[in-house]
Amino acid sequence: MTVPDEVADVVDVRPRKARWIAIVLAVILVSVCSLAAAMLRETDTGVYFRSSDQVAMVLLGCFLGAASLLYARPRVRADADGVYVRNLVGTHRLPWALVLRVSFPDGASWARLELPDDEYLAVMAIQATDKEHAVRAIHALRALHHRHAPVVAPDPRPPDGAA
Repeated sequence: MTVPDEVADVVDVRPRKARWIAIVLAVILVSVCSLAAAMLRETDTGVYFRSSDQVAMVLLGCFLGAASLLYARPRVRADADGVYVRNLVGTHRLPWALVLRVSFPDGASWARLELPDDEYLAVMAIQATDKEHAVRAIHALRALHHRHAPVVAPDPRPPDGAA
């Protein structure tokens, strides 16, 4: 992700390390299961493996490889209208008016969007393992949020229980 010194109009971020690890793991899983399927017929264990067992083993490898590729899926895309977050299995489109703050808590694995009523949405595309890439991404996302989020006036009423 390249973000110039001025605030970008669009921020588009995907994780780096998790993506590469997921791709390599998928290739390894499919390869190992395919190799095991090819070797099933030649085992001398007393068990008779059929072609269907070999096909099942390859399909198992493909299934496990596809499951590992879910970790390559996260993405965050933000523009003037709001932010689109795609995590492992879910996607969310939020307008900037709903996002109170963009944060990266100490010790957290990924960034998050603070929402009303003490809720938050994890942003798995900005991961701590990406180090400088994550720092640039969080700064760009915060700048875009600061530029487009509406200014909310503080509530003049005292909190419940206050005199």
